[in-house]
Amino acid sequence: MAAKQKILIVDDDANIAELISLYLTKECYETMIVNDGEEALSVFGTFQPNLILLDLMLPGIDGYQVCREIRAKSSTPIIMLSAKGEVFDKVLGLELGADDYIIKPFDSKELVARVKAVLRRYQPAKPEAPKSTAKIVEYPDLVINQTNYSVLYQGHPVDMPPKELELLYFLASSPNQVFTREQLLDHIWGYEYIGDTRTVDVHIKRLREKIKDNPSWSLATVWGIGYKFEVKG
Repeated sequence: MAAKQKILIVDDDANIAELISLYLTKECYETMIVNDGEEALSVFGTFQPNLILLDLMLPGIDGYQVCREIRAKSSTPIIMLSAKGEVFDKVLGLELGADDYIIKPFDSKELVARVKAVLRRYQPAKPEAPKSTAKIVEYPDLVINQTNYSVLYQGHPVDMPPKELELLYFLASSPNQVFTREQLLDHIWGYEYIGDTRTVDVHIKRLREKIKDNPSWSLATVWGIGYKFEVKG
């Protein structure tokens, strides 16, 4: 029998945390609840969650700092929870490496669906999967494999959250095709992010920090329109 996937719930509101745990336990996930940022960082290494549900407004160390510290050592997916809906909060959370963002109050079905979607994107492919079905694009010094969510740049693995990898793969699999920010939002993030075009800019910026332009390809900005994966020659 496969081991249950583990979810760390970080929220100082005990009622909300227990409710989330109840929803997820019903879906056969193993959960652990902690009420502040320090405890979250303390148990992260021992509990080894498959995903973290992280409230932003925590006593002591806030959710932003927890996200920053976990991202410095791990690519474990993080879904941020917040009662605040300002674009600024979303952008900062994404800049720090969050994979998704849910505004309170949320519907239980939406929460479970988001958790499943992020975990599904993050699961490595089974090794026996035939290569013909693998989603891989290759360029000089760059191999993007969306089947097992890995990126090799100049022969070395690059750690990146699922959304970054999906954006890079989507662009690289359609070389020289220009996509608007709205098209990228719709394809990578879905309906809930429509209108928040800064999300795309944040992820492109993070990709450029990890993967520098090559003489034969680049992540190019098409001013006034959007982005493309430009292949030269």
